[in-house]
Amino acid sequence: MPNPFEDDSRDYLALRNDEEQYSLWPHDVAVPDGWRVVYGPASREKVVDHVDQTWTDMRPKSLRDAMAANEGAPA
Repeated sequence: MPNPFEDDSRDYLALRNDEEQYSLWPHDVAVPDGWRVVYGPASREKVVDHVDQTWTDMRPKSLRDAMAANEGAPA
């Protein structure tokens, strides 16, 4: 049995959590708590392409926000 996360014959979803991190997820597997579907179902290749084009900053949202807040803080 192929790994359900690496099976090109399946449809997949792109999931995103509150930290704006993405996950490739098999379409027929329940979406875990804390994640929501943002793309799909589609072929694995299309979902991977979507994630590659969309998720351009790998830092969690809370880190990006903290760094942005520190940029405006006095030294």
